[in-house]
Amino acid sequence: MTRDDAIALTVGRDMWSTAQLPGIPSARMADGPMGIASGRVDERDVSVLTPCGMALGATFDPDLVRKVGAIVGGEAKRLGVDMVLAPNVNLVRTPLAGRAFELFGEDPLLAGTLGVAWIGGLQSRHVGAVAKHLVCNDSETMRDSYDAQIDEKALREVYLLPFEMAAKAGCAGLLAAYNRVNGSYCAEQAHVLTTVVRDDWGFEGFTVSDWFGSKSTAPAMIAGLDLEMPGPARFYGQKLSAAVDAGELDEARILTAADRVATAARAWAGGDAGNEPGDRATILADAAAASFVLLDNRDALLPMTPGRHKRIALIGPNAAAPCFQGGTFAKIALRPDAIGLVDALRARYGADTEIIFEPGTDPSPRLPAMPAAPAQDIGDGCTHGMTVSFFGGHDFSDTPLFQETRDTNSLTWFAGMPGMDAFDRPGGVRAAGRFAAPVDGDYRLHIGGTGSVTLRVDGEVVHSASRSIAPGDIMGVLKSGDSDHVVLPLEAERIYLIEAELRFEPARAQGLWYGVATPGDPETLLARAEAAARDADAVVLVLGETSDAGVESKDRDTTFLSPDQIALAKRVCAANARTAIIANVAHAIDTGFAADAAALMIVWYPGEEFGPALASVLAGDREPSGRLPVSFAADEADYPVFGAIPDADGGLPYAEGTKIGYRGFTARPAHAFGAGTGYGAFTVVDVQATGPFTIAVTVRNDAGRASAFVAQVYLAEDGALIGFAKQVIDAGETATLMVIVDSIALRRWTDDGWQMPGGPVPVAIGASSIDLPFRIDLPVA
Repeated sequence: MTRDDAIALTVGRDMWSTAQLPGIPSARMADGPMGIASGRVDERDVSVLTPCGMALGATFDPDLVRKVGAIVGGEAKRLGVDMVLAPNVNLVRTPLAGRAFELFGEDPLLAGTLGVAWIGGLQSRHVGAVAKHLVCNDSETMRDSYDAQIDEKALREVYLLPFEMAAKAGCAGLLAAYNRVNGSYCAEQAHVLTTVVRDDWGFEGFTVSDWFGSKSTAPAMIAGLDLEMPGPARFYGQKLSAAVDAGELDEARILTAADRVATAARAWAGGDAGNEPGDRATILADAAAASFVLLDNRDALLPMTPGRHKRIALIGPNAAAPCFQGGTFAKIALRPDAIGLVDALRARYGADTEIIFEPGTDPSPRLPAMPAAPAQDIGDGCTHGMTVSFFGGHDFSDTPLFQETRDTNSLTWFAGMPGMDAFDRPGGVRAAGRFAAPVDGDYRLHIGGTGSVTLRVDGEVVHSASRSIAPGDIMGVLKSGDSDHVVLPLEAERIYLIEAELRFEPARAQGLWYGVATPGDPETLLARAEAAARDADAVVLVLGETSDAGVESKDRDTTFLSPDQIALAKRVCAANARTAIIANVAHAIDTGFAADAAALMIVWYPGEEFGPALASVLAGDREPSGRLPVSFAADEADYPVFGAIPDADGGLPYAEGTKIGYRGFTARPAHAFGAGTGYGAFTVVDVQATGPFTIAVTVRNDAGRASAFVAQVYLAEDGALIGFAKQVIDAGETATLMVIVDSIALRRWTDDGWQMPGGPVPVAIGASSIDLPFRIDLPVA
């Protein structure tokens, strides 16, 4: 191909697509991994919402994760997407990581194994997987610039291992992270992109910058970055041609990069997705249940089989408003007919069991919801949501370019919106709805956006902020999601017209968000919950967080739940000891709030089938068969890495080396990596090495029902996980689980490169990283 052809292929055609040339199709990409979140044919389409990465990590089940990946692949093809920016195989280095929910956990072998399974599922539907974010993108504080200062042993054995497994499994591409590694930005990190990825791994796919993450022209291309995204070019394009003419860059390197992009486009663009791996709702409910980790279950409170209790109190803010996902650009619109927890429990338990619901406390998200009816009847039959009008300028008296109803409190558009194919000129958006105030009191109204914003109530301006945001700062504004708010007294049963307006200047993306917080008396909410608990035979208390608790570009500052939820747990458990706490979180938390509860179950962000899945688990139809993919410390000081705060120069030392997560604990954790009880009761009968890389673990299920056991094998020397297997065992039966040890987990990096152990390897076998009663030698030749 010509130099100009090659250059065209090394930069995106637009926000989400690669270039199209004769004989080379354009491939459309989208963000993931919980579904298809952007880059779709129609940004308004609702996509399937699967369990988050942490939930899938908790399944310890590659076959099930592969099915979930296949479902996402089917959605991609339905929405015109050819490649997905997923899976996220970074690691949970700190429990405060804002994006931890996307990750498979703190162990590199677990992340790599499940990442490969997800890739296999996605690519089985003729959709390419672009694994992200290469590499050490493990926290959000200064994630665009921090410098991960890491030794080669830790880099190779831990942080690169999941990417190596993904590359060797044939993923379509690898996405370079925003941060730096040992001084160089990942988009121009030659040691990683070329020495490791190309020379050592032999990877033949393409490499791509994270969006707006490229930093240079010749240095990035020479280092090994094949594709700059999005388009139009900032550093590539004709700047590459100028670099060749100046003698800074070999034209052959551009041709190689272009060929990789062209090969991927030919391989993945278009085509048929084939058939689903089974019934979608069933698979997603199975995956959710398989991710739930039962940590405590005193007196066998769970399952609460139907007919066992006449009255069950369902309490907690997350029972009414569950957290399904974190706050990232990969956020997905939940389908409107998803079954909530209250309805799911009432449907499953039927008329014989009374389900009493009390929130107990307000969920208090940073951006509250907007429960409104459309301001206009635009003929779409919608009765919930805001009427959204799009304008080709700042004059809202003009006829709108387009109108639609959106039942959301956050609107984001990349590279265009209805009526405007590109943000190359000023424009505006108005979201208007009728809000019925449920009670008298002071309401907090929020508004934020990527330009000047105005908030009106019944036609009167109650807040206005005039600002012009530089195009280069738009992504930061979107990431922060920060909003202004105003407090207004509203009257009960009165309907108010609320209008949120955005006037923007040209940029690559735009957003408008809004919400209204209803006043409530905290003590009244607590007292009602306490009374409901006291009058019930058993309690299901659903606590957790909101979608802005895990946020892209922002880390948390604690592992504790909010004080109001801790107080709610204390009051409810005191009122009724038969309380099962359901923690709707997706990272390690301090579990002291559950000390007086009979049961504690972690359910992560479980996807759109959360309601049916939890109802079936509580009723005993399904088992909560998950195991912890991260360690829960007894004290925040026990984590090997807690706050990952770069120094004044952006340096972030990885001083713990390979001692990530459970491998770096010096105190006994509250709940160990790999822990979880399920509904079974197991005895490990025998352990035998049956070959150089295989271990037979014979297990008896002593419970009165079928249950899943997860056999785990760790190196005795440094405690690293080297293999696992999960299998359902019938009640009273004995089964043998075959654990296959991947030799990649036995390698250790030295000054002379990779070294395999030269003789028998002592290993420990059991049910968690601290429950390892069996020791044998693995006869590695």
